[in-house]
Amino acid sequence: MRNLIKSVRALEILDSRGYPTVRVFIGLENGRVLAASVPSGASTGMHEAVELRDGDMARYRGKGVLKAVAHVNERIAPSLIGMDPTSQADIDGLLRALDGTPTKANLGANAVLGVSMAVARAGAEVTGLPLHMYLAGPTSARLPVPMMNIINGGRHADNTLDFQEFMVMPVGAPTFAEALRYGTETFHALKQMLKAKGYSTAVGDEGGFAPTFKSNEEACELIVDAIQAAGYRPGRDVAIALDPAATSFFDGFRYDLSKSGSGVKTSAEMTALYQQWIERYPIVSIEDGLAETDWDGFRAQTAALGSRLQIVGDDIYVTNPQFLTRGIRERTTNAALIKLNQIGTVTETIEAVALCRQEGWNFVVSHRSGETEDPFLADFAVAMGGGQIKTGSACRSERIAKYNRLLEIEAELGTAARFENPLVPR
Repeated sequence: MRNLIKSVRALEILDSRGYPTVRVFIGLENGRVLAASVPSGASTGMHEAVELRDGDMARYRGKGVLKAVAHVNERIAPSLIGMDPTSQADIDGLLRALDGTPTKANLGANAVLGVSMAVARAGAEVTGLPLHMYLAGPTSARLPVPMMNIINGGRHADNTLDFQEFMVMPVGAPTFAEALRYGTETFHALKQMLKAKGYSTAVGDEGGFAPTFKSNEEACELIVDAIQAAGYRPGRDVAIALDPAATSFFDGFRYDLSKSGSGVKTSAEMTALYQQWIERYPIVSIEDGLAETDWDGFRAQTAALGSRLQIVGDDIYVTNPQFLTRGIRERTTNAALIKLNQIGTVTETIEAVALCRQEGWNFVVSHRSGETEDPFLADFAVAMGGGQIKTGSACRSERIAKYNRLLEIEAELGTAARFENPLVPR
């Protein structure tokens, strides 16, 4: 029996924050049905692909996605029936043509991406390969080092931290399974320390703790203590990665750190602050340390600090080859964050990764704050082979689903599995 696309349909489901998102089902002529669910971000770049919401305040406070679902069922589905699901680039090109806008604003990036991801799953089904091998070929074998968000602040938590994510990276682990153990044990050591100090151990959107700290620095100090309490060496076994998400506290001229009582700073002063921090703490990566419009500041920051650590651009690039090309030309950063729903199709995301590879940049495959139990991202990270993944803390099942899938992939690969830290331990 042929394995062409027989049906395409979408459903409104809920993400990890209790907001609607889109799940797409692709039915094949052999009777198999494959599905994919679309994540949603809270801290979003101004140039991201557009997530279509209904705006009907009588349903889900305006955040319903029935319009996006209807676009899949009524506008996209008829064009895909009878197509070969292994023709990913052709189908993604058709989706872009059907939408007709650079940001997927017509059909909605949540509609388009849901179809694109489900088609990739269907293609893997047809070829009989795991998704990661289908996307990258049989040599796909590199497991990523996890960036585990264990303290939340900024827009991800209602506390006194200006910076959005304080993460641990198990840079000294020999395998992914051991890396996950290092990070999880550090997470639990931190929980015990927070309890001992009388701090809340409630968690934020991505599973990290979100108590009221005395300062941004206290978060780093407690992480260092937690690494040691878990029996690891800070900087050698487990390091720190930051995502300040600086756009969220930038007013167009200055960076306002008054949430933590740290005052207002210029771009140069922010870079000086980070320089002080990397002298005090084992920090190996800083993502979005400046705002998405601060191209000059990013260039200066990369020139000053880029030889010592990874400077990651997220909001400034939004996984868009156009902005990545500029960043590469101007040496704006030395690494990029990669998010499927920032650009809207699997093919375009792979194109963004290809640009990073060509330049020799590091790249980090990333989740969103609004996630689902779909582990697509885990296979995608292995397929891209960049050696880094952001998918949240060591709790919340929508995050753990990705980690558990990576454990499965490593076990399935056996001795072929590779685990190589792309960053220099400090």
